[in-house]
Amino acid sequence: MNVKQIINMIMRIVMRKAISKGIDAGVNRATRGRGQPKAPPPHPDDMAQSDGPTQAQIREQRRARRAARQARQAAKEGRE
Repeated sequence: MNVKQIINMIMRIVMRKAISKGIDAGVNRATRGRGQPKAPPPHPDDMAQSDGPTQAQIREQRRARRAARQARQAAKEGRE
């Protein structure tokens, strides 16, 4: 290889890296801030006024599901 070929090879490597970084930076800048906007957390007073289930009701539903799951598991183990 002569010096001209080596210089061309090095220049191609440097240019390829520089162009790649430039493209990545442009894409990152163009897509910056395009995510979903974050909603502020609900205020505790607003949560109390909602029509949804209360924390106690949610806990009771979970407890009922857990009990049903355990009963199914016990019945399954009894058959084996």
